[in-house]
Amino acid sequence: MLLTMSKRATIFALAIGTFIALPSLADAGQTTQTAGVQAAGVTIEQGSARPIAGWVDFCQRYPQECTVDTAEPAIITLDRDNWALINEVNRTVNAEIQPMTDMENYGVPDYWTFPYAGYGDCEDYQLLKRKRLADAGVPRRAMRMTVVIDEQGEGHAVLMIRTDRGDFILDNVTDDIVSWHETPYVYVSRESQHATAWTSLGHTAAPTITATR
Repeated sequence: MLLTMSKRATIFALAIGTFIALPSLADAGQTTQTAGVQAAGVTIEQGSARPIAGWVDFCQRYPQECTVDTAEPAIITLDRDNWALINEVNRTVNAEIQPMTDMENYGVPDYWTFPYAGYGDCEDYQLLKRKRLADAGVPRRAMRMTVVIDEQGEGHAVLMIRTDRGDFILDNVTDDIVSWHETPYVYVSRESQHATAWTSLGHTAAPTITATR
């Protein structure tokens, strides 16, 4: 779905004047990899980042969803059972939910919540996947809500699963689960292990809200 002009402006309000120039991909000899990350499939945190306001509000309404037990493993073993579970949840949620902007759904530009009514935008899909995987035993500490910039230059939310084989991405625009560096996105920031705090992935200031698709 297309963003309204006001939402597009809001998304980049924090990024204006703070963009960190990316190195030339040709100079780096890379394709989808850029600064602050590793080709081995593991993203590297680059300090603290301002959390998306919608995430902060979500955590106030659902504090149990934002409480991370640091005794849990930070990564999971990507065995056959875990891979099957992750793929099943990703496909099922993508099929269940119909895309709808927050403005259409709730009358506000950005509202992070569970899409129990069957409609939602990108972050809503990922929040539901995160909850279902946690209910199935996947540690929340190994799952990170993540903000990216997509191919159209718009804010977008995905769910990152941290495994012993690298960081994998669950998305609502595809049923395919791939390593983060096989996606077309610029990685901005992600949920940390501490309540509502987020960490930077080293590319640019986080958008204030995510896009509508």
